[in-house]
Amino acid sequence: MTICLQLDHVNYSYGAAKIRVLSDVNADFESGKMYAITGPSGAGKSTLLSLLAGLDAPSDGVVRFEGEDIATTGYSKHRREHVSLVFQDHNLIDYLTPEENLRLVNPKADMKISRSGLSREESKRNIMHLSGGQRQRVAVGRALVAPGRAILADEPTGSLDPEMTDEVIDLLRHAAHQLGKCVIVVTHSKRVADSADAVYTLRHKKLASIALSHRPRLPSWPARTAPMPLPPSSSAAKRVSGLRRGSVTFLGLVADPRRPCRPPS
Repeated sequence: MTICLQLDHVNYSYGAAKIRVLSDVNADFESGKMYAITGPSGAGKSTLLSLLAGLDAPSDGVVRFEGEDIATTGYSKHRREHVSLVFQDHNLIDYLTPEENLRLVNPKADMKISRSGLSREESKRNIMHLSGGQRQRVAVGRALVAPGRAILADEPTGSLDPEMTDEVIDLLRHAAHQLGKCVIVVTHSKRVADSADAVYTLRHKKLASIALSHRPRLPSWPARTAPMPLPPSSSAAKRVSGLRRGSVTFLGLVADPRRPCRPPS
C-alpha cells in the first residue's frame, strides 16, 4: 500500500504560553484503508485532523502527503487538491440540491457514483428538505466524488442514529476499499472504531496504535421508500456553474463568497 499521509515527529503548541497539545506524534496512513482516531474530549484529535488537512501548521515536525512536505508544496494546494473534509454538521450549500452540491466539487458527478442512497426525486430537492442523516450521506458522497485522495472526517456520525451511522460507515469503507482513498475518522463511536482497518488513540499528547485487523464489509442499507413530492428546483446547471465561477474550493468543499466563513481553528 502507498503511504498517503504521514506525521513525522509532529509537535503542536498554541498561545503565548506555548501550551503543548501534541508531542512527538508519528504515524503513517495508507491509501485504501480506513483509520479511526479515538481519545477523550480535549485530547487534540481535531487539532491533529487540522494538521493533516493543512488548516494549521505544526510547531515542529513535518506533515507529508505522498512523501512531500505539505508546507513545501503549499497548504492551499494541499487543501484544494489532496484532501476532502467531512464534518459532524454536513456543511452543504443549503440553497442547492444534493446533485448541485456534488457538482460543485466534480462537474461530472452524479448521485449514483456518490452512493448517497437518494432517489432521483430526492436528489432534486433543496438540501434542507432532507433528513439530517440524508444530508450527512450527501456530505460523505461529496467527498467520494471530489478529486482529493484523502478523506478526513471529524465526528461524521456524532448526531446520527445507529441505522444512519451504519450507512455512513458503509460509505467511508467504500471510499477506502473500493476507491482506494485514505480515510481518517476522528470519532467517539465504538461502532465506527470497530469498522476501521486500524485504530489509533490520542492520550497524553501521544498517538498510539491500538488495533489493526481485517473486518468484513458492512451490509448495504435497504431500499428507501418513495419520498413526498416537492416543487421542482430551478435550473441546476445555471446555479452550479454560476456558483462555481464565484466561489472558492476549500478542502473539497465550496465556500460561497456571499456567505463568508472562516476555517475551523
